[in-house]
Amino acid sequence: MIKKTVLGTFLLLSILAVGQKKDVQLENVWKEYQFFDRSTNGLRSMNDGIHYTVLNNADKSPSIQKYSYKSGKPVEIITSSAKIKAATGEDVAFDSYQFSPDESKVLLSVGTESIYRHSSRSNYYVYDLKSKTITAIKVDGKQQLAAFSPSRNQVAFVHNNRLHIQDIDKNNDVKSFGKGKEDAFIAGAVDWVYEEEFGIDEGYFWSPEGNYLAYYQFDEREVPKFSMDVYGNMLYPAQYEFKYPKAGEANSEVSIHIINIETMEDQKIDLPESYEYIPRIKWTNEDDELVIYTMNRHQNELKLWKYEADENKIGVLMEEKAEAYIEINDNIRFLKNGEFIWTSEMDGYHHIYHYNSKGEKKKQITKGEWDVTNFYGIDENKGLLYYQSAEEDPSRRSVYKIKMNGKSKKKISTKIGWNSAKFSKGFKYYIHTHSSSTTPTFETLHANNGSVIRVLQNNEALQKRLDGFSISPKEFFTLTTEEGIDLKAWMIKPQNFDESKKYPVLMFVYGGPGSQQVTDKYDGANFFWYQTLADQGYMVVCVDNRGTGARGRDFRTQTYKQLGKYETMDQIAAAKYLAKLDYVDGDRIGIWGWSYGGYMSSLCITKGADDFKLAIAVAPVTNWRFYDSIYTERYMQTPQENAQGYDDNSPINHVDKLKGSYLLVHGSADDNVHVQNTMRMIESLVQADKQFDLFIYPDKNHGIYGGNTRFHLYRKMTDFIINNL
Repeated sequence: MIKKTVLGTFLLLSILAVGQKKDVQLENVWKEYQFFDRSTNGLRSMNDGIHYTVLNNADKSPSIQKYSYKSGKPVEIITSSAKIKAATGEDVAFDSYQFSPDESKVLLSVGTESIYRHSSRSNYYVYDLKSKTITAIKVDGKQQLAAFSPSRNQVAFVHNNRLHIQDIDKNNDVKSFGKGKEDAFIAGAVDWVYEEEFGIDEGYFWSPEGNYLAYYQFDEREVPKFSMDVYGNMLYPAQYEFKYPKAGEANSEVSIHIINIETMEDQKIDLPESYEYIPRIKWTNEDDELVIYTMNRHQNELKLWKYEADENKIGVLMEEKAEAYIEINDNIRFLKNGEFIWTSEMDGYHHIYHYNSKGEKKKQITKGEWDVTNFYGIDENKGLLYYQSAEEDPSRRSVYKIKMNGKSKKKISTKIGWNSAKFSKGFKYYIHTHSSSTTPTFETLHANNGSVIRVLQNNEALQKRLDGFSISPKEFFTLTTEEGIDLKAWMIKPQNFDESKKYPVLMFVYGGPGSQQVTDKYDGANFFWYQTLADQGYMVVCVDNRGTGARGRDFRTQTYKQLGKYETMDQIAAAKYLAKLDYVDGDRIGIWGWSYGGYMSSLCITKGADDFKLAIAVAPVTNWRFYDSIYTERYMQTPQENAQGYDDNSPINHVDKLKGSYLLVHGSADDNVHVQNTMRMIESLVQADKQFDLFIYPDKNHGIYGGNTRFHLYRKMTDFIINNL
């Protein structure tokens, strides 16, 4: 009888244990990274359009593996570091690769190290898959941006700020082009601000047939330097300096040069009009036609120039102007007949247009009060264009195809949430990626007709893990302010939510131009941190203010020349809205943000001192005068032109209003939003006799990560919230 009772109790406890869900712990999120989903990275379509390759780092021998799109099964190992060592004796543990145009050779990068957000340097090798021979790039020290010629056995690369071409067929002869000198000239790469704000690090481009090579030449001698201390484990800190043009300061002078590969003649392209920026250069399908984008300093006038290298002739292809500013993208596609596809928000929303070879608009292909958010390309053989849009809801994305004439539009994504696609060469296959706020990444391979061939990634193990945790979902809603502005939002309610109780609220904000945080897609990081707060009785709310994306040009550009004004008004209005809800404790509303979000949270705790009890600002801008020229002036013009716009909404100028608890966090080696912002904020707070909390992470950049850093940061923020909200 006693044995049966013990056994019965044991079984009951076991059943309860199996059915009981765990609460998310901070360690699960930022020490064990249990909730990060997997996706198919590094997949590259081959020339035949029916195979792809993947870099496999298993067994400590990197290999390039070839797979069939249709079956998903490996076809062959194209090469590996072990095979290369066996054939050549060279130990080449490569971390990236690219094929030559005919796929007979691979360019291997070894020992890659980051420079800034996109750029890196490596040691490069060319491996011939037929002859089994290997050739190193013939310079001392690591190189940048190595790339094959489309037609010759040549590799271009950047070294010591100069562009080089190595001719493998001519005894690895290396020729150098352009001016290169540290902190003075860059040829073939781009400067810091172009990389950060125009999103490019490549500074040279081969023509389609490889008879020409066009490259950027930067003269950054007049650009002021920014310096920061690097502490490390040294007795004396080192000082790191780099060229960084702050708002209103001198930018690099930029020109485009073109090399005739047959003669190796290097010629500067003379543009007929003055300009400030060259955000892109693009070759058409003709080997001698280069399109050069130029912009004025305000970034509201864009011209596309067509340069014909054979005749040394240049003229305007098309131009576009905007009342506020024009955002640059890579959506242009040149057609076989010389016409091209272009995307623009000239009608108030971002749509796809068809232009003839003279730069005259033929047709608007997509239309409606919604934005095209990604253009995937055009299958000319079938006359079909593929794109992603926010047509159904700004917080979601769907994938569509449409004919060139704007007819027969069809949605090819089938699930609600966040959908994207990646097409093979020739558009025979595509990989469809879906996630939602409740579903991790799910990837499927499709034939062009939309039929599913197979599942690539279902994150099944993660989904099972999630099923074992107690999770409060995001609830999406639209918040209407007293001004009548509809704002997209989500909230996470506390565990065991009870409408008869009142709960404190932590708001999260980013809020910058064109950004979005209210999105129905999976988040394996902050969402789960918010679960730890929900478990302790906090509501978490996020609101996308005016100026954010996927709601058309006019909604986004309302903040033009006065960043921070309307965004802060909207966040304060949201706090007032929440305070009126029966289940919200209106005296306990806090807000936090990172980068632009740190700027916003700093404004909210000062300008909205009566509505917010707490704010956390991580790596914040505190005065736009301290930020870079391209980003800041795009939205604010220069400080010389718009001093009031800069100063009216600088948190530094509102510290006297501070009443609540304020935590200020920054990495000392932030090359993007400099720690100078925080130091100036500290001084203003001190002089206004305002108490606050501060934490500096030594030698950490804008991301504040590495080792135990992220866990430490989030534990600090958690403790600050619990103790002050």
